[in-house]
Amino acid sequence: GPPPSVTQYAAGNAIEAGRWLVTPQRAWVSRQRVYGVTLRPGQQALVLEADLSNRTQASTGVYSDLLRPATMPGITLEDPVVAQVRDPKTAPLLHPGMPERVIYVWMIPASATPPASFTVDVVGETFKPVDNLFGTPGWFNPAVVGQVTLPFGQPPAAAEQGS
Repeated sequence: GPPPSVTQYAAGNAIEAGRWLVTPQRAWVSRQRVYGVTLRPGQQALVLEADLSNRTQASTGVYSDLLRPATMPGITLEDPVVAQVRDPKTAPLLHPGMPERVIYVWMIPASATPPASFTVDVVGETFKPVDNLFGTPGWFNPAVVGQVTLPFGQPPAAAEQGS
């Protein structure tokens, strides 16, 4: 039968994803530097801005798999670069109880035509106090916990300054 339907979220909705609470905000297409993330020649970037809240007890940088874009015809995506907005740096450690606005940046060829909107799966994990294999606590069993579709719009004014 058809796959079970995934809960659809809109921009500004907080989505519980195990160790993260993620609130997608907006998406845009960029052809220049975004919050310190530099594009290579011949590339453009699909950018998704979101607020991440670390719901665990420890600082972590494990979030690159949290958002997974849906398949786009003719476009193959690499892993995203994640950068902090407040103090632009890539792959920041995010601390418990301190929400941070970040951008996810996926590079695509400059010749590719982005779709009108960006559909992204939110991948959550389940906390197990005792793992079957090692008997230790951890986050396991990644699964899609929701999906958000954002129109590609205009970047915030600060995003591309100093490009």
